[in-house]
Amino acid sequence: MAVTFSDLHTEGGLKALEAFLAGKSYISGDKFTKDDVRVYAAVHGVPGDSFPNVCKWYNSVSSKLASSFPGKAAGVGVGGAAASAKEAAPAAAAAGDDDDDDLDLFGDETEEDKKAAEEREKAKSSTKKKESGKSSVLLDVKPWDDETDMKKLEEAVRSIEMPGLFWGASKLVAVGYGIKKLQIMMTIVDDDVSVDTLIDEYLTVEPRNEYIQSCDIAAFNKI
Repeated sequence: MAVTFSDLHTEGGLKALEAFLAGKSYISGDKFTKDDVRVYAAVHGVPGDSFPNVCKWYNSVSSKLASSFPGKAAGVGVGGAAASAKEAAPAAAAAGDDDDDDLDLFGDETEEDKKAAEEREKAKSSTKKKESGKSSVLLDVKPWDDETDMKKLEEAVRSIEMPGLFWGASKLVAVGYGIKKLQIMMTIVDDDVSVDTLIDEYLTVEPRNEYIQSCDIAAFNKI
């Protein structure tokens, strides 16, 4: 099955590649293939220490490509995504002399390559046609009593991470008898996040229900 990586010059793109490479030596498994060269060409420079899997893979690919080019680099700089791809292409072609690795980037396009390209184009077209809406939501998060640690309560709320969920500003509001509730803003991508599911399956269940008694929607507005 074809795998697509995008925006590998950004932190988000590198995070996706980092997760994909967990437990893997190379893009297509344990063998160095032209898939590694294609992805390598899209990564702009050595990734930071926050991406250990990508760094290990990147250095491994670099060493394999470097063996095809004797001598030391004189310090030539290139700029832009297009330049990066052009720089990697000759390396891929030279590495293609190794029969075991089969790294000819300029070889005939296979049926699988064509199908993968068509699927990518369809996905792009679908995204352009329909962009998911967003909503701004204000939540009232209530503690069990006046002895509940509200700082830990807010930490428990903000610890929830999922695609399409972005936490915003918050404040404590007095309810009565020394009890305060947490009011917190969040922005959601409508197709990715259900507020009811967020409350029922994340906020009011273990371990967060140690601090949270209940959670209500105070305001819900489409953006």
